[in-house]
Amino acid sequence: MKKAIASICLCFMFTCTAFARSSRQDLQVRIDSAKTVLDQIMAAQDNSIPLNILQQATCVAVVPGMIKGAFVFGGQYGQGVVTCRTGHGWSAPVFIRMAGGSFGFQIGGQSTDLVLVAVNDKGFQDLLKSKFKIGGDASAAAGPVGRSGQAATDWKMNAELLSYSRNKGLFAGIDLDGTSVSQNMEDTETFYGAPHTFESILKGSVAVPQGAVTFVRTVAHYFMAAKAQK
Repeated sequence: MKKAIASICLCFMFTCTAFARSSRQDLQVRIDSAKTVLDQIMAAQDNSIPLNILQQATCVAVVPGMIKGAFVFGGQYGQGVVTCRTGHGWSAPVFIRMAGGSFGFQIGGQSTDLVLVAVNDKGFQDLLKSKFKIGGDASAAAGPVGRSGQAATDWKMNAELLSYSRNKGLFAGIDLDGTSVSQNMEDTETFYGAPHTFESILKGSVAVPQGAVTFVRTVAHYFMAAKAQK
């Protein structure tokens, strides 16, 4: 009985988090946290995202502190930001939700930083959808780590998205099959103060707001650094 109640409470927690509208300040904290996650990952030297992957990145999504919890029923939920490469730099960011679930005899909880890298135009197109499922609607693979990425052999042909996680300082590729990614139009509208489609923002038709300049410049910096070492 106690386990059933705990499971219901866990589901309720994820549901409330999913539909709670964020304030402008909350969104600024999320963007700033995304920049910090990227800086910390790229400072990991031989355990960072490989340069040959960054060179081909079409979009980068960062989900700081994705919550994973389990008590018989498992679940995970997180909110993050996405920027995509355009003909004149990197786009202003949009806000996304990621959610998944599992079933098993388990108990516990943790917070994990996630990074998704779209490595071709199909991966970019996936992020323009209102919702898609990793491993179903979009092919994904646990991304290799290391400056050279020599262990990456199949991702160029098979993956649209490469996924990574960082937990307690450890950074590695992660299998996110079954996880759904959806547009968070409410938070995007709150941040911009007006409604904009994901397509118009990610294709560069909307100027980067002042509060997002540092994050976008950080992504552009690592992309250009990777290109310079090609």
